[in-house]
Amino acid sequence: MDRMAAMETYVSVVEAGSFSAAAKRLKLGQPAVSKSIAQLEERLGVRLLLRSTRGLTPTEAGQRFYEHALRAIEETDRAEQVVRDSSTGLSGVLRVSAAVTFARLHILPVLKSFMDRHPNLQLDIILDDRTIDLLEKGVDVSLRMGSLDDSSMTARRIARGRRVVVGTPAYFAEHGIPHLPADLSQHQAVVYTLRGGGESWAFSQKGNAVAVVVSGRVSVSAAEGMRAAVLADMGLAIASEWMFSSELANGTVQSVLTDWALPAIDLWAVFPAGRLVSAKARAFVEFVEEALGKPTGGASSAPEAELAD
Repeated sequence: MDRMAAMETYVSVVEAGSFSAAAKRLKLGQPAVSKSIAQLEERLGVRLLLRSTRGLTPTEAGQRFYEHALRAIEETDRAEQVVRDSSTGLSGVLRVSAAVTFARLHILPVLKSFMDRHPNLQLDIILDDRTIDLLEKGVDVSLRMGSLDDSSMTARRIARGRRVVVGTPAYFAEHGIPHLPADLSQHQAVVYTLRGGGESWAFSQKGNAVAVVVSGRVSVSAAEGMRAAVLADMGLAIASEWMFSSELANGTVQSVLTDWALPAIDLWAVFPAGRLVSAKARAFVEFVEEALGKPTGGASSAPEAELAD
């Protein structure tokens, strides 16, 4: 018995719900599909499928076998794709997820050079500030910022950025410039409520740590909203330099409390757990490292990145 062929047949039967539908999908005769499942059950010594008026459903053992078989098939497909990619160049579809603002400012403007290097590659980019399920969405690599909650994920830190307190000249002209972290309690803050944000911040200076709670009339759940509110003179914000890189360069916003340090923010390349990292995903991550290590052109340059293994 060809074990891989038997697993593929079984997975098709479970997903199709019947021998006849699976046979059509596999372009085989129905007797051949039935025989393959019978041989598989005999080899394993367990019943995998239950027959009812509504079709075929897996037993408890059959469901477990389906999940492992599906994973084995996917890994085999990916292993073959890795070999193809290394010998023929990158091709097919690469699905990437990233935060909206970071991608708009620092990835999309330079993406053409990556596409030019790999003319047979297609990119499917999911822009979302929220954490998404990589396996469910079929994502090959995700760019995530901040701490990673799930230690089981396969991840690589590719850059580290500074956090700063920023506001517009017009805001500071009206409300004054804070000289100490404690002064922030007297200011309107635009609070980012998702990962890496919040109202409580820890500043440090020469070994001294100061905890500050900021507040304001505006809180937002997307980085684009925080940028818009700050640029509309509605308050100051604590954000990564990545988020305001061009505005910091041209003076549209100013950073204050620069002699105090905030916790840095890490940029991670995150890969689906339990899967081989494809050559396409590796090439994209290397490109992002390269892009963050260089100016993106004109005033829209990314802050200097600390690259890491």
